[in-house]
Amino acid sequence: MWHGIVTARHGRVFKLGLIGDNIAASKAPQLHETAGRLSGVSVTYERLVPKDMLRDFDGVFDFARDTGFRGVNVTYPYKERAAQKAYVADPLVRAIGAVNTVVFSAQDAPAAQGFNTDYTGFIWAYRSARQMAPAGIVCVIGAGGVGKAVAFGLVKLGAKVIRLVDKDSDKAMAVAQSLKALNSGVVIEIASDAEQAAKGADGLINCTPLGMVGVGGSPLPQGAMAGASWAFDAVYTPIETAFLTDAKAAGLDVISGYELFFGQGIDAWAIFTGTAIDHARLRQEITP
Repeated sequence: MWHGIVTARHGRVFKLGLIGDNIAASKAPQLHETAGRLSGVSVTYERLVPKDMLRDFDGVFDFARDTGFRGVNVTYPYKERAAQKAYVADPLVRAIGAVNTVVFSAQDAPAAQGFNTDYTGFIWAYRSARQMAPAGIVCVIGAGGVGKAVAFGLVKLGAKVIRLVDKDSDKAMAVAQSLKALNSGVVIEIASDAEQAAKGADGLINCTPLGMVGVGGSPLPQGAMAGASWAFDAVYTPIETAFLTDAKAAGLDVISGYELFFGQGIDAWAIFTGTAIDHARLRQEITP
């Protein structure tokens, strides 16, 4: 876990926010406001939806930077754009090309610093659920911002093969090239058909918006899940997605997107505030 860059002081108000579309059901405000209460730190956390604010992403990002926000989380579909707006010190995060956590500073240069806690959060979620069990051959459906972060996490976890599936072949190819540049020895494959890519896979991962509240659906039919051993869905609202329900019915061990949400959230909290948090108590307080 990343342990923060900011020294927080009790009594200081941390103004935080989340930029994204379709985020009415997000539990991020609850997580950070609860973390603040448990840590004795005053926190406000706002949902910043570009269309509701009559601004584009750049306009909302600049608004947050210029109106006293300490930082923002960034979610679908703006993580890659956020990486272009912030200074990213970590070379691995630069390679991922997506940022989900941004810290603003009025005094220090650069004014916006970008991090990716989806990457660390996914590793935390996997280890929490499967300990040291090998990831094996993994089919990753969706090569957007969270898909990139998860794929890099799979490399760290020692996956044998990563099969990237996306309707946009150029997007999948770009992610594949970034992964291959790591020279990790992990075999990287690209596919356009999720059902074909799922054949012979040990792990099945949904990194598309399918299954989200207001979107629905699943990127893979239950019949295509046979033979796999585990599944992970990056979607966490709702927690019980069609993808995970089908995976359970097919006999797979499942990892909820809530685990990624929690893992990335505690990392983001450390980055925003530099304040320690009791993970077990926080989980208990915000259990869905």
